[in-house]
Amino acid sequence: MQQVMEMMRGLQDEMTESRVEQERMQTDLVDSRARNDELHIVNEELHRGLSSNQGQREQDETEHLTPPREFSTPFSQEILDAVIPNTFAGPKVIFTRIEDPEAHLTAFHTQMVFVGGSDAASCKLFMSTMTGMAMDWFISLPNGHITSFQQLSQLFREQYLANRAPPPVSYDLFDVKQYQGETLKEYINRFRAQVVKVGTSEEPMIVYAFRKGVCSGPFCESIIRNRPRTFAKIRRRAVEHIASEGEVCEKRTSVVPSRSRTQTRAQPVRVNETTTGRKKPEGRRPYETRKP
Repeated sequence: MQQVMEMMRGLQDEMTESRVEQERMQTDLVDSRARNDELHIVNEELHRGLSSNQGQREQDETEHLTPPREFSTPFSQEILDAVIPNTFAGPKVIFTRIEDPEAHLTAFHTQMVFVGGSDAASCKLFMSTMTGMAMDWFISLPNGHITSFQQLSQLFREQYLANRAPPPVSYDLFDVKQYQGETLKEYINRFRAQVVKVGTSEEPMIVYAFRKGVCSGPFCESIIRNRPRTFAKIRRRAVEHIASEGEVCEKRTSVVPSRSRTQTRAQPVRVNETTTGRKKPEGRRPYETRKP
């Protein structure tokens, strides 16, 4: 009976502790909900503050933006009103302020010849070939200053006059030498290009410069023995020499066919005549006694 009473008392104590624990947990739950509500309110206030600050910042940035740079063009109104057909392709040459202006104009003019554009189209397309500092120079020209492509070309030449290569002279032909291992065909083509670039028509000087630059060999010896008077005769003789030289090289590199075994004939074997006749008498051996 006493044991039962003790068990009942222990159960009542456990129930009391459990009830106290539940009440404490309920109190913590209420407190946590209250804290969550407070945090939610603070969160919303911060979010509203950030949104207002971001809107103010965007408004300030919009107000302080610098206006875009106005693109001024030096072309006249007539050139600006000209329409470029869609079939026109842009030029492939580019000028970056370090190239030769005369060479750039020549390359551009060559492309425009194939296109067949008007003067206004040439002005507009030439503007697209400039980049970097060259474009800055072009934009800096006064508005409506350019009225023709000839005027634009002249201004372009004067602006980049320092980039022009020195004009070639006739004596530059003596600097053209045949390299070691360079074929005669390559040397003649290179020498002829320099003759065209120099623009000279003095045949004795051209012939003498070519003879000085060619390497020593059969062709050089032939033009020294029989000196041609014009460069055209040198080219004709070089064509014959190149053709014969090609045949010689082909002959040297060709493989000689080997003779088949069936066509080979066995060499006759020379028979010793002493083997067919009588035998050679044996000589006496030294220190051998003769039999009676």
